[in-house]
Amino acid sequence: MLRTNFANRPFYNERAAQLVLGVMALVVLALTLANAVEYIQLSGSEFRLGSSAAESEREAGRLRAEATAIRTRIDPQDLETVMVAAREANDIIDQRAFSWTALFGQLESTLPADVRVKAVQPRLDKGTFSVTVVAQARTIQDLADFMDKLEATGVFRDVRLVEQSVQNDLLKAVIDGVYLSPARLAPEAAP
Repeated sequence: MLRTNFANRPFYNERAAQLVLGVMALVVLALTLANAVEYIQLSGSEFRLGSSAAESEREAGRLRAEATAIRTRIDPQDLETVMVAAREANDIIDQRAFSWTALFGQLESTLPADVRVKAVQPRLDKGTFSVTVVAQARTIQDLADFMDKLEATGVFRDVRLVEQSVQNDLLKAVIDGVYLSPARLAPEAAP
């Protein structure tokens, strides 16, 4: 068999090369078109965001100027009067929220057998409840145990003996401490 090519030019398959180049050109054209569309969309979005940011800045400046003007018109004495009234209102709300049941429950759970509570007087002072307890005990040790148990509950803080006297072989004592009502204790314990 003879394998000689008698043609004056060798045969090259140009169609396959042209087809591959054509497909590559279409892919490049499609990618270029996709990039152009994306660029146009992003440019429009950038313009909208820029104008929105500028509008927000103008609004913030206007509100700052308005707040400054309002602050200059407020009389400091009137502001102080409103603040005092707000404090009084908050104190009244705190007094209404005071739970006698919770207080007596805490006292009962810590009361030793040889100690009697004669009087209880809660006071609200600058948002803090202080409780004064008048108690009778047989010995100073019973009284000390009562005070220690109050502190150990975590509901009472800074428990101290204010006054003591002896009447009819019984020790009468006035105990004072800060009372953290369970409603106020729960938010403090949360963090």
